[in-house]
Amino acid sequence: MRKHHLSSADFSQLQFDNQFIKQLPADVETENYSRQVINSCYSFVNPRVVTAPQLVCYSPEMAQLLDLTEQDCNSPLFTQVFTGNALLAGMQPYALCYGGHQFGQWAGQLGDGRAINLGEVVNQQGQRFTLQLKGAGKTPYSRNADGLAVLRSSVREFLCSEAMHHLGIPTTRALSLTLTGEAVLRDMFYDGHAKHEAGAVVCRVAPSFSRFGSVQIFAARNDTVLLKQFLDYTIRTDFPHLGDPSVATYLTWFEEVCRRTAALIVHWQRVGFVHGVMNTDNMSLLGLTIDYGPYGWLENYDPNWTPNTTDGDLRRYCFGRQPKIAQWNLTQLANAIYPLVGRIKPLEEALQVYVTSFAQGWEKMMAEKLGFLSYQATTDAPLIDELLDCLTLTETDMTLFYRLLAHCDVSDLDKQASWFEILLPAYYQPQQLTGEIKARLAQWLRAYGQRLQQDNLSNAARQQRMNAVNPKFVLRNYLAQLAIDKADTGDFSMIEQLLDALRHPYAEQPQYEAFAQKRPDWAKNRAGCSMLSCSS
Repeated sequence: MRKHHLSSADFSQLQFDNQFIKQLPADVETENYSRQVINSCYSFVNPRVVTAPQLVCYSPEMAQLLDLTEQDCNSPLFTQVFTGNALLAGMQPYALCYGGHQFGQWAGQLGDGRAINLGEVVNQQGQRFTLQLKGAGKTPYSRNADGLAVLRSSVREFLCSEAMHHLGIPTTRALSLTLTGEAVLRDMFYDGHAKHEAGAVVCRVAPSFSRFGSVQIFAARNDTVLLKQFLDYTIRTDFPHLGDPSVATYLTWFEEVCRRTAALIVHWQRVGFVHGVMNTDNMSLLGLTIDYGPYGWLENYDPNWTPNTTDGDLRRYCFGRQPKIAQWNLTQLANAIYPLVGRIKPLEEALQVYVTSFAQGWEKMMAEKLGFLSYQATTDAPLIDELLDCLTLTETDMTLFYRLLAHCDVSDLDKQASWFEILLPAYYQPQQLTGEIKARLAQWLRAYGQRLQQDNLSNAARQQRMNAVNPKFVLRNYLAQLAIDKADTGDFSMIEQLLDALRHPYAEQPQYEAFAQKRPDWAKNRAGCSMLSCSS
């Protein structure tokens, strides 16, 4: 199909504003080939035309935010547009220029290597959204890659984007998942075993896709003019409540980024989400979860676990290190805006805002997970420390443990035998619950029960509080892989079922009980269920 602009009568409810490209400088080179892009925030580039676009699924909630109807989303036009074969009136596709630190080392220019922004829309409520296609072809930032994506990684991104939103975690969203009808060659684990896989495109949606690396690239190039222009635009557009840009505003802005980042990481730790590749180019200036690559969910509680094969030795981005890595990344952002601020101390003070915000947020979050009315440092700090140690004594499913703990009747501290029965499904190897481990758990449960009695909450009230923050349903790695396996045969039913179940992660939903079970033995070491590569 020949790419063309459609008349304004098509999806006329999508009102394109495109302030980013109106206010910031574009790459003067219009040819689409890999290169260093200087003195520019983006490059104009069109999505690749594909042979046989097919809609796999879409998010009704995200469509509604964009003022799109069910009829719109099921139309052939929708599939053509959000696979990249057609452009609506007002769309001006472009790819972003940014840099970043990857695994602690400055990597220079990175940019949107397989993402193309279609434009910015403003909905009927005045909310701004950037529509972005991931997997829609090469850009000037693709380096030696093809700019494409495959079905397995696209299913994971589509489902997790929406799952995180419904968990109450700041995230980029997903509007649609489509097949291209073309095969893509991928070496999943970079081990010389490449094979052809189904090509796919996800339409990602966010108020902005700006990253820490979007600021860093201009600082690294000593381009303070463009650094200031980009930061001023970001403040005016995405942080208008901070007022007109100035040195004082830059510091206030940085403090807010620190607070948002702290809140984001607290959420990740709450539900056991591991990003897997927290490079500075994968950190959102808006405090959103961004770039779903080799992510994973803690199943057995292990602070040293990472889903990323590339990080398997150093474990830089493992679950337990995420808070410190976020602080390190914020330090790199502080270094990047230093030329505009000119003073070290206020930047250091802002970084301390992250440390304080995370510590306070983590304490409050853990108190909520355990059903306490508030965090009491004297009693709760040692109680939480001991619990986290107990969770590592034998393989313990994090999600199930907290969910089942809410069901324990703590009105009688002598009923701990019944508590063990309730918690038993959370253990992967129940036979490993030795007398010593049981004694330690029993001691913790008694201390926990005594602490709960201080709050004088009924079991029902405590359970309601705990179930509001401890999800029953998360996108377990093996569930995503099962959905991918079915999708590879042309059966997309499990994607739809998971999407539906993950809309209400804190509800019981007995019809989806099978999605709330712990990881089966077959999935422990299977590719896609345990470790993933950056191409996943």
